[in-house]
Amino acid sequence: MSKILVIDDDPMVRKAIERILDRKGYDVVMADDGRRGLKLFESEQPDLVITDIIMPEREGIETIRAIHKIRPGAKIIAISGGGRVGNVDFLTLAAKLGAREIIAKPFDPLELTRSVSRCLGGAT
Repeated sequence: MSKILVIDDDPMVRKAIERILDRKGYDVVMADDGRRGLKLFESEQPDLVITDIIMPEREGIETIRAIHKIRPGAKIIAISGGGRVGNVDFLTLAAKLGAREIIAKPFDPLELTRSVSRCLGGAT
């Protein structure tokens, strides 16, 4: 069973993602910010990380960079409802920094599960 770490400051989003992934048989661990997410990343050794971009404590771009310093080949899906600030598109930036998939909020459960499947090589 693949382990997925979900990092998002919105408890409703975390719970929704957990339900979606749990139904597909994934082992899900969750953190409410990037600081706690990094600790869980190191202790839990997940197969995939799903991280929000706009969060308190340690935002998603910084979290993606830190994860890749720990494990350069880490599989990451970046999610965000924040869009743009000025001329910075956060999801595009996340992809440039190594997120394998990017998903805008709100997202469809099927879109999420397909992205997870692609990142994990078709595993369910």
